[in-house]
Amino acid sequence: MITLDTYEGLTVATIRRPEKANSLTRDMLTSLADAAEAAASDGTRALILTGEGRVFSAGADLDEARAGLATDPVWERLSGAIAALPCLTIAALNGTLAGGAFGMALACDMRLTVPEAKFFYPVMRLGFLPQPSDPARLAALIGPARAKMILMAGQKIASDEALAWGLVDRIVPAEDLLASARSLAADVLAARAEHAAAIKALIRPPR
Repeated sequence: MITLDTYEGLTVATIRRPEKANSLTRDMLTSLADAAEAAASDGTRALILTGEGRVFSAGADLDEARAGLATDPVWERLSGAIAALPCLTIAALNGTLAGGAFGMALACDMRLTVPEAKFFYPVMRLGFLPQPSDPARLAALIGPARAKMILMAGQKIASDEALAWGLVDRIVPAEDLLASARSLAADVLAARAEHAAAIKALIRPPR
């Protein structure tokens, strides 16, 4: 399930399926996409994505993946909604990030992670293509060769290497993860939503 906690302009969306490594069903992805789309117009100034337990998300629920979820457009709907948000978006990665769950994290403005996390996207081995926007977003962060190491060579990247590559922006202890994310959002939450949106628009690369 997905829970949403809102505090005066801050929304924390939490993936809560730790008994299944936070693997994502279509209903969960739809809930996240709905929340991201709503944040565009409901006064949200910062959105934090996180998970419960030791894994941020193992990607698609296996049963639903076999039934077609692996190629469902809901993944792209979710990452596109996050990328389009005018507010600050932070992925607070409480553990390993795998498979299609990469999309929502790559679409965020910032990524924090715990030291124990691993990062991998085993589409080559599983015979799927990555979600359409993921390769370009990944390459923009870490470069084409390293993107190919993850997507084509199937490499599993540890948190320290992910930090060195630019895949994540900071490593923090698990007990400090959400507090660190909230701290990064503090200036945005104290400002007008229009001010934050204007700065974010200036940072976006020219099309």
